[in-house]
This record gives sequence, C-alpha cells and structure tokens, in this order.
Amino acid sequence: MLATGPHLRSHKAASPLLASHFRVHSYQRESPDRRRPSRLRPLRCFSGSPPPEAAAGVLGAMAAAVGEMVWVPILGKGVFRFDTSVDARAAAGPSLSFADPRQREVPREERDIPVVVPACEVSGNVQKVVIKLPSGTSFYGTGEASGPFERTGKRIFTWNTDAWGFGPGTTSLYQSHPWVLAVLPDGKALGVLADTTCRCEIDLRQECTIKFCAPSAYPVITFGPFNSPAQVMTSLSLAIGTVSMPPKWSLGYHQCRWSYDSCEKVLKVVRTFREKGIPCDVVWMDIDYMDGFRCFTFDGNRFPDPKSMVDDLHSTGCKSIWMLDPGIKKEKGYFVFESGSENDVWIRKADGSPFIGEVWPGDCVFPDFTCGRTRTWWASLVRDFIANGVDGIWNDMNEPAVFKTTTKTMPESNIHRGDANIGGVQNHSYYHNVYGMLMARSTYEGMAMSNTDKRPFVLTRAGFIGSQRYAATWTGDNLSTWEHLHMSIPMVLQLGLSGQPLSGPDIGGFAGNATPRLFGRWMGVGSLFPFSRGHSETGSVDHEPWSFGEECEEVCRLALLRRYRLLPHIYTLFYLSHKKGAPVAAPLFFADPQDPELRKIETSFLLGPLLVCASTLPNKGAHECAHKLPKGVWSPFDFEDSHPDLPVMYLQGGAILPVGLPIKHVGEGSLEDDLSLIVSLDENGRAEGVLFEDAGDGYDFTQGRYLLTYYVAEVCSAVVSVKVRKTEGSWMRPKRNLNISILLGGGAMISSRGVDGEELHLTMPSDSEVSSLVATSELELKKRLEMIRPIPDIDEPSGQEGAELSKIPIDLKSGDWLLKVVPWIGGRIISMTHLPTDSQWLHSRIEINGYEEYSGTEYRSAGCTEEYKVIRRYLEQSGEGESVCLEGDIGGGLLLQRHISIMQDNPKIVQIDSTILARSVGAGSGGFSRLVCLRVHPTFTLLHPTEVVVAFTAISGLEQEIFPDSGEVTLEGDLLPNGEWMLVDKCAGLSLVNRFDPSMVRKCSVHWGTGDINMELWSEERPVSKDTPLRICHQYELRQTC
Repeated sequence: MLATGPHLRSHKAASPLLASHFRVHSYQRESPDRRRPSRLRPLRCFSGSPPPEAAAGVLGAMAAAVGEMVWVPILGKGVFRFDTSVDARAAAGPSLSFADPRQREVPREERDIPVVVPACEVSGNVQKVVIKLPSGTSFYGTGEASGPFERTGKRIFTWNTDAWGFGPGTTSLYQSHPWVLAVLPDGKALGVLADTTCRCEIDLRQECTIKFCAPSAYPVITFGPFNSPAQVMTSLSLAIGTVSMPPKWSLGYHQCRWSYDSCEKVLKVVRTFREKGIPCDVVWMDIDYMDGFRCFTFDGNRFPDPKSMVDDLHSTGCKSIWMLDPGIKKEKGYFVFESGSENDVWIRKADGSPFIGEVWPGDCVFPDFTCGRTRTWWASLVRDFIANGVDGIWNDMNEPAVFKTTTKTMPESNIHRGDANIGGVQNHSYYHNVYGMLMARSTYEGMAMSNTDKRPFVLTRAGFIGSQRYAATWTGDNLSTWEHLHMSIPMVLQLGLSGQPLSGPDIGGFAGNATPRLFGRWMGVGSLFPFSRGHSETGSVDHEPWSFGEECEEVCRLALLRRYRLLPHIYTLFYLSHKKGAPVAAPLFFADPQDPELRKIETSFLLGPLLVCASTLPNKGAHECAHKLPKGVWSPFDFEDSHPDLPVMYLQGGAILPVGLPIKHVGEGSLEDDLSLIVSLDENGRAEGVLFEDAGDGYDFTQGRYLLTYYVAEVCSAVVSVKVRKTEGSWMRPKRNLNISILLGGGAMISSRGVDGEELHLTMPSDSEVSSLVATSELELKKRLEMIRPIPDIDEPSGQEGAELSKIPIDLKSGDWLLKVVPWIGGRIISMTHLPTDSQWLHSRIEINGYEEYSGTEYRSAGCTEEYKVIRRYLEQSGEGESVCLEGDIGGGLLLQRHISIMQDNPKIVQIDSTILARSVGAGSGGFSRLVCLRVHPTFTLLHPTEVVVAFTAISGLEQEIFPDSGEVTLEGDLLPNGEWMLVDKCAGLSLVNRFDPSMVRKCSVHWGTGDINMELWSEERPVSKDTPLRICHQYELRQTC
C-alpha cells in the first residue's frame, strides 16, 4: 500500500494525450519562452533618459520581454550600471556587494559610452540578462566553484550550501559570487556583476554567452572591457573593496583538526612542530573546546584555563584561532541565549516566533545579522571572548547550515528584520546568501573593538562577493583524493578572480584518509597558496606532517620552509592586493592574456612574477611533467630544496624576488635579518622588484609608517648593478646584509653580498661560462633528484575508515554520461555526471551513499561494503560501448553481479543490470540460499531542494507527485510506478528518469534526506538457486524540461 504524506498528490489521467499535456505543465518549470515566444531585439546605447518603451513597464506588472536596458556610468571610467527600466532601477534593493552602496547609485559625471550592452528579458518577477561576446572568449570567476578552471559549458546557482564532500559537478557551494570575468580573444577583459543577493543562475553553457537569471529587480554592473584581466580586477575593487590587510602571522602555516579536544593535545601538537623543525604559526580549535557545543564557552574539564594555554602557545611563537558558529543553543540559563532573547536578536518564523533549528548543540536559535542591533550584540560577545587570549576567529556553519532538513538550511519564509540601508525587512530567500558575510562582518567588528592595535583575523566558510573586506575563506569540506587536490588549484584561482585573494583548501583533504604521497604532494602546492592550512575531520587518521612517515615529513618540512622564505614576497603581494585589488595567486594567462593556450592550465599559477608548477598526478612528479610557459624569459630556481614531490618554480624575466631566512614562525624573524634578492633579467638585461615592510600588525602603515622599496637591476658593459630605485613610507631602512643572486638559466646563478640600500655590482660571466654553469647546474639537479627517494605511494590499511577513496576510481565516459565506480567499496558508483548539462546527480560520502545495492531488506545489508572484482571491462573504442561488470561475494555462496553500461546505440542512457546469483549453495539446503532481496539504493543530490518533486504514473493510472516534506513513502501494488518514475528539478528544468521492468520490482521507496533523496527499487524477497536468481535491470536518462 501507499504510505501517503500531506504533500503527495494524485489525479486520474483522462487519456494518454491529456496525461502527457498535464505532465508538462505540472512537472516542468514554465519557461518565459513558453509563455510568450520572443527574441531579444538589437540594442541601442543611451546615457540620458531611456526611450518611452523601455520605461513603460512597472515592476511587478512587467510580463513582456524587454530588449533594452537603461544605463548610467558609475564609479570610474569603463564602469556602467544597467537596469531593465527606470522603474526597475528605483525598485532595486541596496547593494551588499559594494563597499560603499551609495557608489552604485551615484552617476559619474563623465558620459562615456559602454562598449558592451546587455540584453534583458523580464517575465513575471524573473529577470534574465544575456551578454553575447566574440568567439574565442574565455570565462572565469563565479566565485567558489568546483570543476574546470575555464567555465565555458558550466552553470552554477548562487545559493550558499553546506556541500560536504562536493564534487566537480556540484552547482552550489558555500559562497555566492554572481560575477563573471570574460577574457576576450585579443586578451582584453570584461567583468560582469549581477548585483543581487537572491538565488541567481549563472549560465555559461552557450559558447561566448553570459546569462544571469534571478528574481527582479537587480542591476548589472559591467567593468570594461579593459586592456587586461588585472585591470578588470582593479576596477572591481573600486566597487566591492579590497582584502583587509592581514596580520603577517596569518600568512604562516596553520595546523587544524577536528579532535584537538584538550589543552594537552593542542600543546603537544605545537611542541612537536617545534621539536621537528617544521614551521607553523597557528593552531586551531574546532568545536571540541566548547562546553556542549555552546558558543563562547569552554569545556571546564578539557580546557579548564584557556588563557593559560594561550600564554603557553604565545611563548613558543604560536597563535590560536577558535571556532564560533551561528547556532546558539536554546537553553534557559545559557548566557548567550538569555542575552540574545533580551535583545530580541533571533531570526523569526513567518508567525513571528523565533525560528528553532537543530545544529551541533541540539535545538538552536540564530542571530539575525541583517539587523544592526544584532551585529552590535554579537560584536560585544566577540570582544569579551577575545579577552581569553584568542588571536583569531573561525566562523563555520554560517550558510546557515541546519540539520535534518531537506534544504540543509532554514525555511525561505523566515523573516529578517534587516536595516533599511541593506534591504529592510525581508524573508530568508533575500538574505540567505549574505548571512555568512554579515556574520563575518560582525565578528570582524568585535575583534576590532577588542584591540585597535591589532588587525582582526576571521575565517568564514560562507560568504558573498565582497566578503574579503572582513574575512579569509577556505574551500570547504573537501575529500582526501587526488581529484580534490587537483580541484584545489583552480578553486583558489577562481576565488582570487572573484575578489577574494585570501583563500586555500584543507591541505590533505578534510574527509577521509590521505596517503603519504597525496598528503606530501598537497602540502607541496598548498604551502604556496595565499592561505595555507592543514585540516581534517575526526575519525580519520592523523593528518599532521609527521603522520605519514619520514619521507612525507621531510617533504612537508621543505615545503613549509619554502613558504617562510617567500613570506617577504607573499606579504608584499597582500599589500598590493589591499591597495589595488590584484589577486595574490593569479592564473598563468595573467602573464600573457593573448595566448589562448594558457587559459585552461590548472596546475600552474603565479605569485606575482613567481611561477609555481605542480603535479596532481599520483605517478608523476612536477619535474617529470611538461609545463607550458608564457612567452619571454622564465628562469627555474630553488633553495637547494628540489624534490620529486615538490612543485618546480620559475621567476619571470624582468623580476626581482625578495626572500627571507628559513624561519620556523613569523615571530622568529626580524627586520634586521639578512635579505636576499633573486634576480631574473629580461631580454634587455633589466629587472625590477618591490618589497613592503611594516610592523606586521596594527594600522600604523595607514599613517605612512612603513617602508616600500623598489629595487632595480640593470646590465651595463657586462656588469649588473642592483640598487634602490625609490622608496615610499616614513620608516628608516633596517641595517642588514643583502644577498644578490642573478639567475642564469637551468637553475644556475651567480651571487654577491653587500649592504641593503647600497648599490651592488656583479660581473656577468661570458656566454661560454654561462653555458658551462647551466650544464653543471642541470646535471647536479638531475643527480639530486635521482638520489632522493620520493614519498612511497602506500595506501593506508584497509581497516582505516575512508582510506579507499585515495585510490583512483574507474571512469565510464560515453555519450551523455561520465560515471565513477569504486569496485573496492561495494562496487559503488560515487559520481554520475550528465555532460551536456554539467549536472552531477549522485550524493556520495566516503563509504556510504552514491549508488549502492543491498542483498536484504535491512539497511546496508551485505553487498554495499564488500570488495568487488572487475570481471569484464569494455571501452567505447571496442565498439561495445562503455561498460564494466563487477562481482562481489556477499556470503553464503552468493554473488552480487552488476553490469553498468552506457551503450553505444543509445548513449543518453545509463543501464544497470544487477543479479544475485547462487554460486556454491550447499546441497543440504536443497540448492537454495537464505532469504535475499535485491535492494537498489541510490542517493541523489538535490540541486534545488525546495524545487524538486518525484513524479510518475502508477500502475493504477493515477498520476502522483511526492514532495520533499512527505518524509518516507513506500509504493506497492497498483500504486507502484508503471515502469518509470522521475526526479524533477523545476528550477534547473531537468528530470532524471528511472525506467524499470515492473515485473522485477515489488516495491519502490522514497526517502527525503538533508539535501538528498533515496529512490529505491526492491525485488521480491526469496531464496535463490543457480537456476532462479534475483534480477533488477533498470535505466537512467536525463530529460531537459525547459
């Protein structure tokens, strides 16, 4: 029978024709094109009053397509604001992305004309904006986004989501940046910002076309085209602001783990860093330190005296950062809950009562950070919290994440009593994407209140474009896999190209167990990211640098010593980013935007003129890979630390790189320490570089108390002179030695020593001497690399939870689909990506979910954890289509055999044919096995949890819809789907169709989870013999419904 919930509806189909017509209108998103066929008209540019037809519609009654947008110049030259009409301009809410929202509203006096004018279409309350650009345009930006670096062919939705274990096809992560950077064929660049806080679709699937779709009304801001992508980023910073200047210690290495659950453990970790000579500046406290997960409290047994612990840390040169979540335990007597209730700061439900949602402490209330009163209340709590010696604060779970809900967050109908200058009273759908940024802002302001002589350091998981004004960020809960190592590079670059330069991943992966080589390789590249932190979840093996053997420990030590030698340069890059908005880590094409071959490179990046080339291949080190270099001179170099598991480094011709000593923490260094300049001359024998120095903390630098030195090197008559060209700031130059190294190529160099501030001279060797030096250097490097033992590629023992994902899955790729299969964990499919729509449908954690099958009616019965053997594999080239046949021993003489295929004759369909077979059932049982049931258990990701429905026609002829708040629904008998049911995403306009033979399926089951859904197929339950196996053969196909 059917266990119906309040949101399962049915209706009788009158006829096949009528039923088909009904399904289209019930299950598919109504498209503007379906309501009124229209074509975007050619646009004309105007800077004065709009023509009457563009201003005639009034927002809310605007149902017709609109082709022209009114525009006005704002900010600086080349920046324009576009709106669908004058009325829409007036109706648009205040900007939360702009550092000064008034700047978006004030026209600029210069009346230059935009080169690119968007087209728009408004239907109901939805505004679609389209920008067509020349063939050969490349797309970047879109903020925190997984998948390939160049974004053509991709679509994302800005909706901050707790995306644990995200994959390359995940369309909504933790942050929202409705921003696209377009690099045109000639190397010029254009930036486009859809200035809306609401859920926004960014569609780049059509070549050279940008589409935004979001609720009306919102303006679109264009930046450029300018001569280079760097100029676009500088122009963007005039709007959204630049990164707050970080304290210098925050640019050191950070060590974190969810399970540092006592003062003793924290101090032991830091002591081990010092004893082993591995650099580290910061240790982090996850929720372990709290009393029952109550924010602003300390566990009295495990952290009895946090101030004393912090003093011990400070004595060793180590800072501490502590987590604060938005969920406040609803508990009488808890001082945070009591004071928040007295100040009326909680988010309300539509009925006016405080919203209560479950997070780590249990039932929680949530501060309404859209209200100035709430931000002041929170800031005062932070100010008092800092008195415990806290050096920085980590805002987590601030999407906001809520447990045990399909949407993973609070209802969109919740009410925020926002300040008038940020949008006023609105429901949660309006403020969801800025909740994390506003929390980070409140935390930042509280830290600033606590000590005006220190720069706040805040790390936030959720954010919005402009969050860099208040906080750093990381790329969320990633996995300990080679795929996630690879994705970490483009993700950091993408954030930098969206205005957030201070970011990095969880080095080694948060979830699962890294192998020694994976961890060491990740540390090699992660040590050179703008933000460098290792972090892992409780239950995994230890992920400290010394946890994976001596070889890995040595690689981590070398990698972090590199970072600390480069800190003078990295700190200078952050000063330049703070002043001008330039990314700290930039993509390779920044060196030559006109070269199309540089635009898709994902394993190399620039730190100013320093080029870092990494390898994310398990069996090939960076020195074994072919690295594409931009035009010009690029000189390889190292610190006599080259290693097969470390990236290789190049310095651009014409650059001078300032480097320091290999210190173990920032406080160990001094401005009087020796300074080194590494010089790479260009084709004309010239090089320049810059070094920023100040106190490393506080705000004296804003009053001119700093030293900014511009160095120059020039060759004249075979003599290189190196001198200070000019300086800025009121600081006197420290008395220190200066070491000069001139790169000759192939890692060879000549060196000299002098005093900083004085002109130094080096005589260049002759051409033949240079050739000899280069040959000798290359030979020595080759010998050194041959003598060094790489980190062994040893998997963790199979008993360790999560270890298996460090292996490489089997890829099935053909036609419309790319599947990833892991035979060693239940033969599971962990990823199912539809290539034409770039949509990933399976939700997979380390050892559960994805596509699983069981052999019994019990949840996770035999079949889902065993190691399967690959007994057949066909590749598309063989003419058989892509397929793999797996076989797992499920005990009692039974095998579960699974044939997964994407057939060549119909590549739109994935077919899974599974059978429970009796291989060696004993004669004493009459040749029959125990009772078994083949239970197909896929877990699908809900891209838009509030916009999905399961739809089908039952055997009885009833048309059914099962909605997310239905809970668990079982379908049997005449109410079983008649061979087909589908998961319909109305927002994306996609339906995942599952077809099966009803004679093989006894019942279907639907279970709505937190951001996911199980759509199960069950066979009958009975014994099997060699002649009577159990079988379910079924198919998946994706239909576009709009």
